[in-house]
Amino acid sequence: MKHDEFAFFNQQLAAMLREDIPLEGALRQLCAGMRKGPLRDELQRLEADLAGGTPLPDALSRRALPELYRRMVTIGVRGNDLPGVLLLLADHYHRHNTLWARLKGLLLYPLIVLVVALGLTLVLTLILKWFLAEIRGAPELLEWGGRWRLFGQWPVEILIWFPPIALALGALAGVVAATLPACRARLRWRLPAFREASLAQLASAIALMLKNGATLPEALALAEALESHTPAAAPLARWRRRLEAGQGKPADWDAENRPFPPLFLWLVQRSGEDVAAGFQQAADLYRARASYRIEMMLYGALPVAIVLLGLMVLWQAAPGVIWLTRLGDFLYLVGSF
Repeated sequence: MKHDEFAFFNQQLAAMLREDIPLEGALRQLCAGMRKGPLRDELQRLEADLAGGTPLPDALSRRALPELYRRMVTIGVRGNDLPGVLLLLADHYHRHNTLWARLKGLLLYPLIVLVVALGLTLVLTLILKWFLAEIRGAPELLEWGGRWRLFGQWPVEILIWFPPIALALGALAGVVAATLPACRARLRWRLPAFREASLAQLASAIALMLKNGATLPEALALAEALESHTPAAAPLARWRRRLEAGQGKPADWDAENRPFPPLFLWLVQRSGEDVAAGFQQAADLYRARASYRIEMMLYGALPVAIVLLGLMVLWQAAPGVIWLTRLGDFLYLVGSF
């Protein structure tokens, strides 16, 4: 689902509901103007369920929409403020899309460099293979001086094939990590910038729930469900159980609950009774930190990529350069006689 499109949809839906347009009619009109895709299909099914008399919370439970969205809309219906909740959700998904789009852009640059490097190393490998095949047709070059014998046998094959094989394995590992949901979720909480973005997203979701009447245990339960396959799930579950048992408050949460850093906990604890404000402050802070880290990583990516490409080219060009040097020495020696 495209979060930017979803955010715009909720903005428009909130505006139409404020103009007293029925929900079914508003959904029908908005779906007519949307591009074909999974989001449009789900919303059309939602409109059909509502037209058939299904209550909105029940209709939402049947649709493949984000869990946070379903919970928040249910709260909005219960509190008779659906347009206000939709506007908050639109802002939440807009911020979410802006930050994660920049993170995807950060990953796109290394991917392009990886593809270019893989293509370059394959071309160089094929050239070197042809070059070595031609040289091996002159046995006197292989035997001359005795020092080049090592490069005329199998070790040179390892030398020229190592870069493309290493790059291909790296690309395969990256694809596997990005494809498996559990692996992707865990990496999201361990990589710099992604960890800050995940903290901002989680804190924003909890703050959104609290601002609209959910209790702190309810908000933590939703956060736990959203992060069920990540390192954040265990401390969220522990906090929720303590609150439900009446044994703890946010002030009792300590820094042992990784991956939540002490600063995150301090921002929540210092808010006192207004826990929603604390989570919102944490969301704003870590969103800003993630944006700053992205900028720094993008600035540093270009020189690092140039150096790595240069080293890779030198690695593969080394056999050819050595052969040409030895060939020049051999021809000079032959000419001196």
